[in-house]
Amino acid sequence: MGSVAQSLRKLFRGGSSSEPKSSTPQGRVQARSSRRSSGLGELTRALAGREGLCVLDIGATSPDNIQHFTELGYKVYSEDVLLASKEQQYCVADADGKQVVDEKQFLSDNLNYGAQTFDAVLCWDMADYMEEALVKPVVARLWSVLKPGGLVLAFFHTKDAGPDAPFYRYHIAGTDNLELQLLNGAGRNGNSDGLRLQRVFNNRHIENLFRDYANIKFFLARDNVREVLVKR
Repeated sequence: MGSVAQSLRKLFRGGSSSEPKSSTPQGRVQARSSRRSSGLGELTRALAGREGLCVLDIGATSPDNIQHFTELGYKVYSEDVLLASKEQQYCVADADGKQVVDEKQFLSDNLNYGAQTFDAVLCWDMADYMEEALVKPVVARLWSVLKPGGLVLAFFHTKDAGPDAPFYRYHIAGTDNLELQLLNGAGRNGNSDGLRLQRVFNNRHIENLFRDYANIKFFLARDNVREVLVKR
């Protein structure tokens, strides 16, 4: 029961708030599609047979993912980092009056965990949609909260995806299977434009993003997405 309680306390970004902020999109939510994930399968095999593990999911909140890991006896924390990054409080003017993201304040308010807390982190395709100024600092923060040998599962779109590529909530539906829930309509913050790809990383860019990590492995996937499993 302790693991379930901890996961629920961190289900929403504030972690301890009695009035959690919902990450439910304002638009219509379509039915789920399903596909196999080689990266998830590799992560599952790497964690199998180990007890007392701690997992962080920083994608769009999925009760299915929380249930999946708590049933395995893991401690689970869920924090929608992309949703948090869109909050107006982190938008400030630079010296030229241009609106930019305050990365220091963002990291002061989010991903606040002790060093070497987690055995695995699920990033999904967060980096493709996040403001560029936050991507490297967030990846660096994940390095610090991962245990040595800890794993990061991340997805990256290929150049064929296009700026209007659909944005999904990923639900774990087995050891190597995912259900994709399309988040469309008004977008998750009520913005009419919703979320759009900010950039497309090639393999060299991804390797550079994780250059402080020990090992990286690429997997081909469907839907113009490459899957990456990174070891700290």
